[in-house]
Amino acid sequence: MSEDHLGAAKGLRVGEIVDALGGDLRGDAQHQVLRIASIERAGAGEIAYLSHSSKRGWLNSTQASSVILPADLEAEAKRFKAAILTPDPYLYYARLAQWFAELLAEPEVAGVHASAVVDSGAHLAPGAVIGPCAVVECGAVIHDAAHIGAGCFVGRNAIIGQGTRLHPRVVVLAGCTLGERCIVHSGAVIGADGFGYARDEHGAGVKIPQTGGVRIGNDVEIGANTTIDRGALDDTRIGDGVKIDNLVQIAHNVQIGPHSALAGCVGVSGSARIGAYCFIGGGVGIAGHLEIADHVVIGGMSLVSRSVRLPGHYTGAFPLDTHQNWSENAATLRHLSQLRRRVRQLENKLDTQALPDLTKP
Repeated sequence: MSEDHLGAAKGLRVGEIVDALGGDLRGDAQHQVLRIASIERAGAGEIAYLSHSSKRGWLNSTQASSVILPADLEAEAKRFKAAILTPDPYLYYARLAQWFAELLAEPEVAGVHASAVVDSGAHLAPGAVIGPCAVVECGAVIHDAAHIGAGCFVGRNAIIGQGTRLHPRVVVLAGCTLGERCIVHSGAVIGADGFGYARDEHGAGVKIPQTGGVRIGNDVEIGANTTIDRGALDDTRIGDGVKIDNLVQIAHNVQIGPHSALAGCVGVSGSARIGAYCFIGGGVGIAGHLEIADHVVIGGMSLVSRSVRLPGHYTGAFPLDTHQNWSENAATLRHLSQLRRRVRQLENKLDTQALPDLTKP
């Protein structure tokens, strides 16, 4: 990106945006963009995006002075002072929004706030930021440009990677590791004990110490009030680029492959393995010790009760029932298409035979 951009207060030139992010420019390269707005509400000085050409009707009513359009809407681009044509307007919008966010961000001053409690045995890079009332325990390592927000807790021997940001009130417990450029939102807890109990002779729970850790890769985002439990013996592992929404529960020893995404209220039971580039819809429940292949999409509110070996889009849930009935019905349901074919074959055979008229007394 050029060093002489106008800044968020005065806007960005459309030509400058194209130079930095690519795309085909139509119209005035010197036109200034002050803000990004939705196609419905955009006005003068604002840029909007249209995600798909099927929604081109919005272009007749929008008041945006510049737009980001699919590449096949070149004719429509002429209506605006400036337009950027790109194969993926939504992705283009995401990158432009990141740029504006950087311009609008308040500059941070490295250092430790006077109210923070940092053990003398912790290791802080000179460029780290430790916010008010944060606690950093002995042996913790905070790398350069990491930001530990107000009221955060970083436990003994935990590692926070370069450029990673913990929003206020995040808890990272002992021995857990976060990679570079991660974002963890408020209320998240990383490294709580996994739910591990044996049963004694009377049926009472006997706690199993959870001695593993949590290993989180680079460029991971973790939503508010999400919990990622430490492993019982081995570590819970979250791959590079994983995106986890709010209120998600990741149990002990779960493994999630790179660039997968989990929407809100997903629950992943212990020792489940989720592949790379998977998308798990909101409210999905995933049973323990099963495997989900790479490039799997699970529709919202689905129950995953068995391993998914092949990539594809899966959806489904089952009403609550006694376990015996549920198991029998689930087994039948898996063969429903076969049963349907057999019934049709029987119907065809019966149609060829003379049957009595059962409607007459």
